[in-house]
Amino acid sequence: MCSLALFPPPLPFGQTTLCESNNELLSGTTTEDRLKQDSSPLSLYFPRESLKLHSRTESSSKAAFLDHSETLWMRSAAAWRDGGFTGLLTEITNSHTEVPKWLSVSSGCILALLQRVSSFHGSLFPHLTLSSEDMIAEFSQILNWSDCVVRAFAWHTHTDKFAVALLDDSIKIYNPKSATTPTLKHRLQRSVAAVQWKPLCASALAVACQNCLLVWHVDPCSLSTRPSSGCAQVLSHPGHSPVTSIAWSPSGSLLVSASPMDTAMMVWDVASEIGVPLQRVGGGGVTFLSWSPDGSHVLASTPSALFRVWETRMWTCERWPCVKGRCQSGCWSPDGSRLLFTVQGEAVIYALTFTDAPGVPTSTSNGPQAATVLADLSETTFNTPDGDIIVGGEIQSIAWDPTGERLAVLLKGDSQAADRPAVIAVFKTRTTPIFELLPCGFVQGESGAEPRLMQFHPMFEHGALLTVCWSSGRITHVPFYFLSAGVPQFGLSGSPSLPRTQARPADFANQSLFTELIS
Repeated sequence: MCSLALFPPPLPFGQTTLCESNNELLSGTTTEDRLKQDSSPLSLYFPRESLKLHSRTESSSKAAFLDHSETLWMRSAAAWRDGGFTGLLTEITNSHTEVPKWLSVSSGCILALLQRVSSFHGSLFPHLTLSSEDMIAEFSQILNWSDCVVRAFAWHTHTDKFAVALLDDSIKIYNPKSATTPTLKHRLQRSVAAVQWKPLCASALAVACQNCLLVWHVDPCSLSTRPSSGCAQVLSHPGHSPVTSIAWSPSGSLLVSASPMDTAMMVWDVASEIGVPLQRVGGGGVTFLSWSPDGSHVLASTPSALFRVWETRMWTCERWPCVKGRCQSGCWSPDGSRLLFTVQGEAVIYALTFTDAPGVPTSTSNGPQAATVLADLSETTFNTPDGDIIVGGEIQSIAWDPTGERLAVLLKGDSQAADRPAVIAVFKTRTTPIFELLPCGFVQGESGAEPRLMQFHPMFEHGALLTVCWSSGRITHVPFYFLSAGVPQFGLSGSPSLPRTQARPADFANQSLFTELIS
């Protein structure tokens, strides 16, 4: 089993990770070498002071700007849209001078009963008592989402442009080949938890917001820096908020969304704006989604100690219980045959291997009812020139590059302890003919900056490119240069390129690693 004890020690003070070359992570100082790295037009910096935060809450803004001469039915429709059945009952109860007394009293009684039931339900699922922002922070893949300058990031699936969601709820779209930087703003674009580009489409960007889903359609040829709010579709469903995770199907035909307040996973046909809830008993909601690259499965984690894996032909699911906590994060192998996932409160990476029959996961070592343990990332002490540093522990998120040869793991660390920083551990992986896992090294930023969010570039031609969003507001890109040995690279014609071989690194030949046995 692979562990952090096999990793090279973290970088000394003042050093940052620049790239991987010849199977070795290279570093430089935070001054001269970092300036070379930041000279790329893709590297950005967002000072916290430059972002204008909202000075009032949604409810106070509503009271300041709504026309109070609206009829009861108009207010009721707005309450239903924003708060569902509970919001409608609240509006009717508060409008006792405009409705019959029996209707106002009945609405108040039903509302009180629902609050009692909700209180009991909250004792079973404590996350239901959290506010919307606290709920997003609790289940977000971003470390310390509430205090993070960059709250979401997404590479486009086919070009070098990317979208960045910031602390002020604005979204900026960057393209190194364009001098125009569109900024997306919408009155419903609050508390952005995730963004994702639609595959096989140049302009559609899905945004997970506090009360709804937004799908922006931004013309890449437009010179406008502030697209109109009319360019955004609004997708909402009563009780389905806040939205904490979204995932497009690889074909771009469907979009799934998750909310910890809703036990149903919503499957959206964006073109027709029709959503179908996939309801299952148990779990208390849905927190995180990940669609496999081959389109055959969807991982859906819940706030409870269980997660589900849906197969997308008949939309049936397998229920997988966890021992200690909820499924925190997960990612798929490029061919969709293997799912790696982590569990809250554990420092372990697990794996499930899927057979050709959809929805029938099997394990390669412990039988069909258990997951394989790939790596133990328990706390490990490293001796450095700057003193002892403890790395490891609970895992925030994991990401697998499209070639299947680099796996990045964001370790939470302890923000209250200087010797327990949050770091990114990178593994080298091989998926064929057998699965192998061995250490590569740690990715570190400038002094005092901790990683908050990471994502691999979907189409990097020279190996893998890891984008990291730091606590300082800086976005950097760490390239891993290698020749891909196992995954065919498809061009625009759809034909795979000739396979390229890669020699096994001699410096890791004698190290113990995880190797999957073929039975």
